[in-house]
Amino acid sequence: MARALRWYGANPLHLLVLLCSFALTAYACVRLFAVRPVEVAIWLVGAAILHDLILLPLYSLADLSALSVLRHRRNTVPTAPWINHLRVPAFLSGLLLLVWFPLVLGISRPYPDATALTLDVYLPRWLIITAVLFGVSAAAFALKLRRLRKAARAEEERRPPPRRGARG
Repeated sequence: MARALRWYGANPLHLLVLLCSFALTAYACVRLFAVRPVEVAIWLVGAAILHDLILLPLYSLADLSALSVLRHRRNTVPTAPWINHLRVPAFLSGLLLLVWFPLVLGISRPYPDATALTLDVYLPRWLIITAVLFGVSAAAFALKLRRLRKAARAEEERRPPPRRGARG
C-alpha cells in the first residue's frame, strides 16, 4: 500500500475523489450517448478542437502579453504575484461569455420566449458581471499589497539603524 501511495504521489482522498469524478463522467457519457450519440460525439470533438486550436493559443497569448507588459518595471516597494488576479476574472468572464454568447451577442431567438426577457439585457449584465469580477480581484490584490507593505514597514522599523563611520 505504501508503495502504491508513493507511486501515486498524492493523498488517498485525492485518488478517491478523482475516481468518483471519473465514475460520474462515465455515467453521464453513457446516459448522453444512449440518447444522442452522434450529437454528443460531435460536441466533444468540436469542443476539443475549439479549445486546443483556437482558445488555448488565444489565452496563452493574452497571458504572455500581460506578463511581458509589466516584467521590466523596477520594483522599489514590496510586490505580490499579480497575474492570478488578472487570470481568474478573465477566465470567469470568458467562461460566462462562452456559455451565454448567443444571448450576450443577441443572436438567439428561442430564449426570449422562454425567459420573458428581451435580448437587450444580456450584454449589459455580462459587462456588469465582468466589471464586478475585475473590481473584486483588484480589491483583493490591493489588500494583499497593503498587508505586504505594512509587513515591510514593520520589518524596517525593527531593524537597527546603520552605524555611521563603521566599515564592515
